[in-house]
Amino acid sequence: MDDFQTDEWLMSLFEDWYDPCPICPEEELIENGLQVHWAPRGMQVFVNPPYSNPLPWVKAAIEEKTLTPEMTIVMLLKHDSSTEWYRLLHEAGGHFLMVNGRLKHRTGTGAPFPSLLVVL
Repeated sequence: MDDFQTDEWLMSLFEDWYDPCPICPEEELIENGLQVHWAPRGMQVFVNPPYSNPLPWVKAAIEEKTLTPEMTIVMLLKHDSSTEWYRLLHEAGGHFLMVNGRLKHRTGTGAPFPSLLVVL
């Protein structure tokens, strides 16, 4: 399983932002954030994609930012600079903000990996 909820203190910063990748059972999922444009839903977007495969979400974020430059997109990701998605975000001009300490993902226990926010 790699669907980890965002820590409440962090999620409160993005309370009214559009989330194209919410954690919910598939039968409750109204739309697939990879198949819709994000701009009509909000000019501020927060994405916490699955940690096992963030690449499609990163590509979607870069495309959405290209289509709507005034949009602000923030992604919560595992800090792993050895990946293709990290390189793509860097090339797209992403701003990388390291999270101090380990997120708990609403479990009470620190994650086994560091996290970062990337702002497009």
